[in-house]
Amino acid sequence: MYFMTNIDTQKNIYLFTHGRMDLQEKATNALVSKGFSKDKIIMALPSKVGNVGDYMAMLWMPPTPDHIKIQHITKVEEVKPEGMVGLWKGVSKEDIETIPLG
Repeated sequence: MYFMTNIDTQKNIYLFTHGRMDLQEKATNALVSKGFSKDKIIMALPSKVGNVGDYMAMLWMPPTPDHIKIQHITKVEEVKPEGMVGLWKGVSKEDIETIPLG
């Protein structure tokens, strides 16, 4: 398990809100307070995935999240997009930290 000191905050971090757009600002502020720069926080889209070494921030646990799960992208495989997950279906990741949501 990594800790924030091992996280490269200069990398992109893709934010998954699971439809909770009302929590987008709160989640962004929590990530900024952990050292990520606002311009590196990208709303995750099913049509575009991150690269190996980038991060994912997932509001957890839907439908009423109370923390953000930060994951490190370890592998990206080409896949046929599937539903709301889209191309992210081909992304392997490992959990590295959780931070409270706001």
